[in-house]
Amino acid sequence: MNISSIVVQCKQENYETLKEVLETSKLCDYHFGDKETGKIIITIEGKDVEEDIAKLTAIQATPNVIAADMMQTYQEDQLDDEIKRLNEAGEVPSMLNDTTLAPQDIIYNGDLKKKF
Repeated sequence: MNISSIVVQCKQENYETLKEVLETSKLCDYHFGDKETGKIIITIEGKDVEEDIAKLTAIQATPNVIAADMMQTYQEDQLDDEIKRLNEAGEVPSMLNDTTLAPQDIIYNGDLKKKF
């Protein structure tokens, strides 16, 4: 099961209507909102990522929604499957067990500052 939190943005004058639509939509659970800022906090649940994305897309297409963005997600079954796959993969990459490799010699490619 997946559970994801979503922040929905709307105009202040559309807040009450959108809140009611979301509460009765069966797509999500309403948790909190602020009419003055037009922000609504909801959660969605799905059996997998595809169902989460389908629900998010439906919410984004709802009239009066300016934006609906996923903030956090928890993927229970997929996390368990990934842990199982990693455990079955066996050997740890040799670089991680190399005691002669100095940490400062490891090149990290996730930092875009050094690429451009």
